[in-house]
Amino acid sequence: MAEMLARLHERLDPLGAKPVKMFGGTCFMLNGNMVAGTSKRGLLVRVGKDFDADAAPLSTVMEMGGKPMAGYRFVDPDVDDATLAYWIAATLKFNKTLPPK
Repeated sequence: MAEMLARLHERLDPLGAKPVKMFGGTCFMLNGNMVAGTSKRGLLVRVGKDFDADAAPLSTVMEMGGKPMAGYRFVDPDVDDATLAYWIAATLKFNKTLPPK
């Protein structure tokens, strides 16, 4: 996960995202809302409940306690740069719809 964490820092630090320990890893907060993070299960992205899961490459729905968490996806941490850029764009698009905290 160290490599994915470095890749997220590279892309999200310039936007002002702040790393926070949560979900057993490090998540990045932008305007007080979670954008993306790392965990032992992969890259975690917050894309919102209306995200088209059919268009979601290399991802699965996040589950907590056996229950699906709508709007959160786990992505294979070994994605290439283009796929990572896709997910970063999706999560930033959703983040813009949320009120700052």
